[in-house]
Amino acid sequence: MAKILSQDEIDALLTTVSSGESDSGAASQFHDEKLRSIVAYDFKHPNRVSKDQIRTLENMHDNFAGHFASALSSVMRTVADVDLVSVDQITYSEFIMSLVTPSCTYTFAAPPLDGVCLVDFNPTLTFSIIDRLFGGRGKIMETERELTLIERSVMANLVSRMYTELMRSWENLVPIEIEQKSFETNPQFIQIVPPGETVVVISFQIKLFQSTGLLTICYPYVSLEPIVTRLSAQNWIDATKKKNLEKDRTTNVHNVKQVQAQMAAILLRSTLKMRDFLELKLGDIVPSEMKLDEPVEITVNRRKKFYARPGLAGKKRAVQVLEVRDNIAEEIRND
Repeated sequence: MAKILSQDEIDALLTTVSSGESDSGAASQFHDEKLRSIVAYDFKHPNRVSKDQIRTLENMHDNFAGHFASALSSVMRTVADVDLVSVDQITYSEFIMSLVTPSCTYTFAAPPLDGVCLVDFNPTLTFSIIDRLFGGRGKIMETERELTLIERSVMANLVSRMYTELMRSWENLVPIEIEQKSFETNPQFIQIVPPGETVVVISFQIKLFQSTGLLTICYPYVSLEPIVTRLSAQNWIDATKKKNLEKDRTTNVHNVKQVQAQMAAILLRSTLKMRDFLELKLGDIVPSEMKLDEPVEITVNRRKKFYARPGLAGKKRAVQVLEVRDNIAEEIRND
């Protein structure tokens, strides 16, 4: 005969079932949250440059974009916009596969950075620049051909201008000297690092009239490795402040050099009554209260600045500076 459960037993059983379901639900929710917090690590794409260092590269090349836009506008004689699009870490093989053939690609060395770096102009951008420099309106040219020798010469001048602005953007952290290495039209022939090596790719979007193209700069990690510790936000801020202080000091020194100051030597100090002063005439002798070997005071804009000894330099009257007044700063504060 089946046992009949009392009401208390039924309530206890329902309570046990309810708590078991809630515990399993909480455990399932915790398990889902744990899975969501796990990020798969791709060993083919290691992040060898930290986010802080990436932000420093972004700030540095954002400044480069502004300077290069001004330089490009002056060369093209039209408004040119250069915008930083992205800073990515990828393998060198993926970067090469993303380039178009035929291309306008340059390799350069930038000591003290090790190795060789790369800069690539998208064909649409290249032919738009060439069309503008040869008197056109910078229209989009749907063509797939290599550059002629004359077109290469024109682009070489523009690239040289770009290198100048790139060195200017690096000088806050590491002064570099860029040296052109080679020019290639087929990216597959450019092997500056092994295919699986990590590179930092910085992309810019350049707008000229109705045409838009990409400018890409590639830094192999082996090039950045010697100075990667300097690529921090704090170093960038400190270097920028130091540069501004040096620039302000240079400006102030330059401005001070242009200021004309009145300089005078006090050769005589004597006390006269007003009656004697009014009766002075040509040929009268006024006795001095200064001794012969006593140094005289030199004033600059009526402020006492130096002590000197009077004498002759050749046939000209002159003074020889002996020392600088120590209390000149205190005198200025009191005034």
